[in-house]
Amino acid sequence: MKPLNTDERGSKPAPPKLAYSMGEVADALGVSYVTVHRLLKRGLLKSSTALRQKLIPATELQRFLNDTLA
Repeated sequence: MKPLNTDERGSKPAPPKLAYSMGEVADALGVSYVTVHRLLKRGLLKSSTALRQKLIPATELQRFLNDTLA
């Protein structure tokens, strides 16, 4: 019997992502990288400013979708 929280190869699955890069957000939304950049510039999406690369938290992406899909 295999242990809980493992995949078929016996290794543990990756934890859920807490934040996404601009490219990953573009892919998830089905838009271009430039569109994500524009959303950030307009303040419709917020990103982490702690790192050199912009990271958009999963909660922020969910908030954006909830606010704009009404």
